Amino acid sequence: MNGELSLQFERRGPSTIMTHSRSTLPLQVSKPMELDDSGAICVMLLNPTGGFMGGDCLNTTVELGKGAHVVLTTPSATKVYRTNSGPAVSRTTVNLAEDAVLEYVPDHVIPHPGSSLDQTLAVEMRPRSRAIILDSFSVGRVAREERWLFKALATELLVTRSGQPICRDRIRIQPESWIPSSLGGMESATYAATMLLCADRNMDWDETASTFTNWLLENHDSTGAASALANGGCLLRYQTNSAHCLKQVTHTLWAMARQILLDQPPLDLRKG
Repeated sequence: MNGELSLQFERRGPSTIMTHSRSTLPLQVSKPMELDDSGAICVMLLNPTGGFMGGDCLNTTVELGKGAHVVLTTPSATKVYRTNSGPAVSRTTVNLAEDAVLEYVPDHVIPHPGSSLDQTLAVEMRPRSRAIILDSFSVGRVAREERWLFKALATELLVTRSGQPICRDRIRIQPESWIPSSLGGMESATYAATMLLCADRNMDWDETASTFTNWLLENHDSTGAASALANGGCLLRYQTNSAHCLKQVTHTLWAMARQILLDQPPLDLRKG
């Protein structure tokens, strides 16, 4: 199934509004929600079919106008179902105008046995724009004791600023060829996440990375670390042994990221 989603946002006065929304199944979006008085709005990316299927080709394009502040998330984890054909393909492109803020915080991906996913997120930033980006996955339906039974999981995160590269992060796992469960890989962990902070403001990114790394070292529910990026940003990588721990750790790290990058308090997405 081929799905298209196109969204546009603008800042008008103290608020961000969605000025354009067009979609074809299986992609849909929720009505925009204001969760605080910062001028940000939250939009949930929906898939009424329940997940990705082999052969799906899903393309999402998001435009944030000058000063717009948008939180993009999902109502729950994204399931990737078994395929007898090609992989499910998901392509998301986000363009940020000057002073725009993106918080891209979807729930994790759950690859089912025999599934295959090829997923790309490309973010183009302009001067003074800022972004917090999350990408996470499980090793399978862990509650059913399923681990590493999918065919392939490939994710790519590409961030540029005015055409110049900021970060390119790629993960490709094919359990039939290699399972990254040894020392230096995921070991016994069953959930993994990457969080990225990007801005061109004058910040001590080494200190920011140390702040996150120290928290991860002191936290017993996760293993991870953070590194500063050469062109302005910070990349965090962490893993946990349960969905509950992933949710709690991610919530805390996101709250820290909002305080550091946006000077704003934690946000309650009210997912229940």
